[in-house]
Amino acid sequence: MSIYASLNCFTLHSPKAQSFKRLFSSDFISQIQVKSTPIASFSLNSLKRSELVRIKLKPISASISPVVESTSPSFRTKNPRDISVLVVGSTGYIGKFVVKELINRGFNVIAVSRERSGIKGVNSKEETLQNLSGANVCFSDVTSLDSLDKSLEGLGVEVDVVVSCLASRSGGVKDSWKIDYEATKNSLVAGKKYGASHFVLLSAICVQKPLLEFQRAKLKFEAELMKEAEEDNGFTYSIVRPTAFFKSLGGQVELVKDGKPYVMFGDGKLCACKPMSEADLASFISDCVLSEDKINQVLPIGGPGKALTPLEQGEMLFRLVGKKPNFIKVPIEVMDFAIGVLDFLVKIFPGMEDAAEFGKIGRYYAAESMLILDPETGEYNADKTPSYGKDTLEEFFERVLREGMAGQELGEQTIF
Repeated sequence: MSIYASLNCFTLHSPKAQSFKRLFSSDFISQIQVKSTPIASFSLNSLKRSELVRIKLKPISASISPVVESTSPSFRTKNPRDISVLVVGSTGYIGKFVVKELINRGFNVIAVSRERSGIKGVNSKEETLQNLSGANVCFSDVTSLDSLDKSLEGLGVEVDVVVSCLASRSGGVKDSWKIDYEATKNSLVAGKKYGASHFVLLSAICVQKPLLEFQRAKLKFEAELMKEAEEDNGFTYSIVRPTAFFKSLGGQVELVKDGKPYVMFGDGKLCACKPMSEADLASFISDCVLSEDKINQVLPIGGPGKALTPLEQGEMLFRLVGKKPNFIKVPIEVMDFAIGVLDFLVKIFPGMEDAAEFGKIGRYYAAESMLILDPETGEYNADKTPSYGKDTLEEFFERVLREGMAGQELGEQTIF
């Protein structure tokens, strides 16, 4: 995630892409502590058993009831064409690339989608089918366990692997728990019922230092996923924690191209990341389906090359457009002041909790690196952050300069 601005406005971009402009003015960006939204416990007691797999009930974690115990050999011994991979969050920014990559590798892909997919539901069923061409598209609601179960039952196939690319679009308190925890858990429960013995989770590297509600929601599910593997010897997981995506760093490309200054917080060295393309991340996630060295692992991952600060990103951009560097340096204290204001206001107006949370998100990504956090030193360490892939941020900037940000829609989150 990065924050950019024109002379009159700042914009926050993240993997979730949330919109703030309608919520508060440029005088407000803040960070407050918000209590986690209680989440109702779930059970599969009301769900029908699949006729396609043999189900055996046994005690597992209190939060997840029935489990499938497959009598067939490990799916890893099969040919990819005989391996069914259920992808939830399939129409999201990363999810659609994961679906494409899995199809290219020959897997039988079942892509779960809402009937109206995309940002604010702009895509119809027909458009979704076209966008996910090559996959078996299952229209369902992952926020409803009953709906997801019935949809999978109607497909008439057994599931081997679940890949979750779900992520809250807004980052708001309730939305984070509804998607990053609740819906993701539904995909685990339903997936296991229909035979899944491996779960690949797209998480985020920033959960190492959880100050935001979506981070807490992700960590809660991560913990339950790990516990599930501990209690079921036939079940495994891979938790992928990527660094910043290219699109989250591209918001100022066209502004700089048009002669605007590059905006950064402090001296532009407060944070750094190893940017990663959506295609490279999709490839890494797809590796996790079969790679035994990624079983029951938490896998932080960054893109190729050295870690880049906002200052270095800006210098690269000015060099590519052939202009003299022109920076606006915004004191981080501006955000700290706004944090205090929203912290006060949310006590009076509880309905502002999402606005306060958005402020916290802005403050977090202005100062925290998307790199491995060394527990011994408490510092972010670029050298310890693994690199993967071949796509570089410079190549991405060059493409955006030529073609614009088409296909890199940043969703619903815009701040200032």
